[in-house]
Amino acid sequence: MDEIADEIADEGLDGLARAYVRLGLRLGRAVPGLVDAHLADEPPGLPDEATDPETLRREAAALRRRVAGHRGRRAEYLDAQLAACEVVAFRAAGGEAPFVEEVRGCLGVGIAPGDEDRYRAAHDALAALLGVPLARLPAAMAAFRDADRVPPAVLREATAAVLAGLREATAATVGLPPGEWVGLEVVQGAPWAGFTRRTGPRRSVVQVAVEAGHRWSHLPLLAAHEAYPGHHTEAARTEGTARPERTLLLARTPQSLVAEGAAEVGLDAVVGPGWGRWAAERLVGIAGAPGPDRAALGEAVETASEPLASVRQDAALLLHGSSAVDRADRARTHLRRWLLVDDDRAGRMLEFLAHPRWRIHTTTYVEGARLVRPWLAARPPGTTAGERFARLLDESWTPGMLRREIEAAADAERYPRHVDDTPMSPSV
Repeated sequence: MDEIADEIADEGLDGLARAYVRLGLRLGRAVPGLVDAHLADEPPGLPDEATDPETLRREAAALRRRVAGHRGRRAEYLDAQLAACEVVAFRAAGGEAPFVEEVRGCLGVGIAPGDEDRYRAAHDALAALLGVPLARLPAAMAAFRDADRVPPAVLREATAAVLAGLREATAATVGLPPGEWVGLEVVQGAPWAGFTRRTGPRRSVVQVAVEAGHRWSHLPLLAAHEAYPGHHTEAARTEGTARPERTLLLARTPQSLVAEGAAEVGLDAVVGPGWGRWAAERLVGIAGAPGPDRAALGEAVETASEPLASVRQDAALLLHGSSAVDRADRARTHLRRWLLVDDDRAGRMLEFLAHPRWRIHTTTYVEGARLVRPWLAARPPGTTAGERFARLLDESWTPGMLRREIEAAADAERYPRHVDDTPMSPSV
């Protein structure tokens, strides 16, 4: 790697960024599923370059030392991505790391068990919405979800209708490049609910898994996450960028956490409050679709459930961060208690959390949304949610960058600058 670094030493950050892309693509050969997409017109030639994980770990470390000589957002972004590559390569080479440290090293965030008092407050809010005493909430939630289920026979039609509406809303608020398009597939046997796969320049296919038991009130969130203004939109707007590092989308990295956070809150940016009734208007005529009032209740239930998102991360901590013999049973019990799901649904979640490819991925949803949501809300006066979201898609971000902007906005609100045209009194 030192010889390669010497070759790029005089090229500045562009050269380092190109070296990072080559490294990431080679690491993707050693770690299937790591590369979400490579958006460059011409992929770099890699036929003879090593893909041994330990070699790649050393190369990532050497590149980080080169990046350390630079300052600014690009250097910070490259350093964070390369730090994640180091950890991924270390694990691929057989190295062991505590789960929390793996998350911190890959994603740039610290994690801890969620606050059960917040979970209890969310349960209280849900019980009030459904009009039942707290003791009957599990049964009431099960009944609500059963009534909210999308029949498999209309899953494709319903998803397509919501996608079409979100495409229009995203074009109007965030902006879409010409020629972009999304296809749709209903698949079986997948451990996830939805997945976006790039198929060509500004083209993607959104896959939805029929076994996930999709619900009407969750369908707009899923479609926004995967396509408009989520993953497909980000990729389509990024294509053609002049910065090499932006062309490589890697799972298990800070870039992935920010992207998943953006996708999780995208519906807020392009539709906003009232998205339940908005979706109901797009679903008129589809068998079993809810009316406006039922859709509004679905939105309210989804919003009240937001504090429970970290329950899935708790389960990952129990599953991977504990040495207890019964850790899988503990994780299952935790999911059932706080997410109010049945054993089959809890088992499906555990299957995802236990998968080697996805074991830290749940954190990207939980911590990503936890950062992006307040960042989006802290937009400057005169800036629309769509404009703010477009900046999130178009720039390189790390969790640390988002935190700093959130803190700066909070400081500005606490300590506003005083503007006064009155001349200052002279000191005496």
